[in-house]
Amino acid sequence: MKTILCIDDEPRMLDLLTLYLEPLFNCRAMSSIQEALHFLEEEHVDLVLLDIMMPEMDGWQVCQEIRKFWDVPIIMLTAKGEHADIVKGLNLGADDYVLKPFDEEELLARIHAVLRRTISEEKVINFEGLCLDRESFEVYFQHKAIPLTPKEFAMLALFLDYQNRAFSREHLIHAVWGYDVTIEDRTIDSHVRNLREKLRKSGFPADDYLQTVWGIGYKWHKSAKRKQMEHKS
Repeated sequence: MKTILCIDDEPRMLDLLTLYLEPLFNCRAMSSIQEALHFLEEEHVDLVLLDIMMPEMDGWQVCQEIRKFWDVPIIMLTAKGEHADIVKGLNLGADDYVLKPFDEEELLARIHAVLRRTISEEKVINFEGLCLDRESFEVYFQHKAIPLTPKEFAMLALFLDYQNRAFSREHLIHAVWGYDVTIEDRTIDSHVRNLREKLRKSGFPADDYLQTVWGIGYKWHKSAKRKQMEHKS
């Protein structure tokens, strides 16, 4: 499970972030900047959520301090929506920003997007004979190529990265298309249908894994057989 370090001087905000993140991540919430920097020295962190407005040291200064020693992805949390503030954070080394107040879907989608961009150890994902290669943007099943569109490829990569995680249609829109486009839910349904069909044609049992979660959206289901194999290993 990936570890996310949340740095904010407001206890209520830290409680809210923990509530949103704990089901999916190991969330470490800290209000002290020095404590947070010490934690980075001692422990592995996959992503930092960093508030800008803090009394001890502002988020921009903390971002600079982190960048001196670590390449960990940073998402800035800010109540400021001014273009100059956003650009300043990105120029100082932040990977993304989230404006307060935010909802759970947007926060999680941005976290997943940043983590996907920074994955280095999993250039190739293998699952039950299905192979997804991030560098070549190719997908194979038992060495047979499956022609996917860029959106289908991004969606499959997301499902394989977060198996058993149920994604709402809104989350998939944000994660695959971004935030500056207007996409209807049925577009997601159409892409999932096409993805299933292409996987089926290759011989991969798509219906066993790419499942509809009624009232929510879709998820990639890890089979019981696979879980048992992993448990034995």
